[in-house]
Amino acid sequence: MNEFEDIKEAILTNAPRFTENDRFKFSCHSGVRCYKECCANVNIFLTPYDILRMKNRLGISSEDFLARYTLLPFTEKQQVPVVVLKMLDDEGKHCPFLGSGGCTVYEDRPWSCRMYPLGLASPKENGGTGEEEFYFLMQEEDCCGFEEDRQWTVRQWLENQGIVEYNKMGESFKELALHDFFRRGGRLEPEKMEMYYMACYNLDKFRRFIFESRFLSFFDLDESLAESLRNDDVQLMQFAFQWLRFSLFGEPTVKVREEIYAIRKRQMGKQAL
Repeated sequence: MNEFEDIKEAILTNAPRFTENDRFKFSCHSGVRCYKECCANVNIFLTPYDILRMKNRLGISSEDFLARYTLLPFTEKQQVPVVVLKMLDDEGKHCPFLGSGGCTVYEDRPWSCRMYPLGLASPKENGGTGEEEFYFLMQEEDCCGFEEDRQWTVRQWLENQGIVEYNKMGESFKELALHDFFRRGGRLEPEKMEMYYMACYNLDKFRRFIFESRFLSFFDLDESLAESLRNDDVQLMQFAFQWLRFSLFGEPTVKVREEIYAIRKRQMGKQAL
């Protein structure tokens, strides 16, 4: 992971900035010499929406997906849990979803797989304040896709690879991950780290947390929202981000029931006596 931090720093310092109008040449298909070689021995960090799409594609629960296909790396500098796709324990450390004809979950492949050969750098993740996000080109020497004649603008690539939808689904998660609390160097207590991990990545467990605990007796959710949280993973994911802003940072993103406020007010009054 220290190597990964070094790579991020090198990108922020040296990588040429691309706008959505800049052009590059690239094409990946079964005819290029290196086809499928990039699907091995690589760190693929998964977003909550990645996991939602992939676990539904496979027809398994988020708990099963996390247990079978992911790792949780940890470093001293790490402020929140991150999830990495676990490569197979074979000679080439291949992706578990790589088949003889290519990616077996291609329509629901992760954001980082869709982006390649583009990268997206966020200076704010490293404590920056002024510079906006920028795209950069990961022009690796072993990749033969750059020898192809197909030309794209950055915008065309984002649209063609379905990244626009993924970026939209990830906006609230990015706001959470880049929250001022973390930018100021804040660190979560262990129980809050567990809550962050569950709400972001283990949606099926988070759904049980809502409907099989006393959650609904403390928080005021209208019936239509509660029904959508029971049945719609995307709605549940977006609500999870709101819940985390409330539970981690005390923001008024979830409504507490009036009777709970009254009880706590009485308790605080007794403590002051």
